[in-house]
Amino acid sequence: MDFAIIETGGKQYKVSAGQKLRVEKLEGEKGGRLSFDKVLLKSEGGKVEIGTPYLKGGVEAELVNQGRDEKKIVFRYHSKTRYRKLKGHRQPHTEVIVKKI
Repeated sequence: MDFAIIETGGKQYKVSAGQKLRVEKLEGEKGGRLSFDKVLLKSEGGKVEIGTPYLKGGVEAELVNQGRDEKKIVFRYHSKTRYRKLKGHRQPHTEVIVKKI
């Protein structure tokens, strides 16, 4: 199985061709092309290449959707002092389909 490990948005993802992936928000239009240049590792036909720190070439992907995650509740509480803070947060994300490694 051919796969690659890429870095985007401060996180690392193991991807293979045809995989749908949700990453931190990236700029672009729906249906647009993206290229992930920070490839840390690539495995093709049992042959493994490891970057120091990155490999040349990239992983091609197609932008499918822009969206936001479900609301996360941030609640701070100090007992006996009447301190309560309630906040909500929705993290933006981008859905992509990996086309070519």
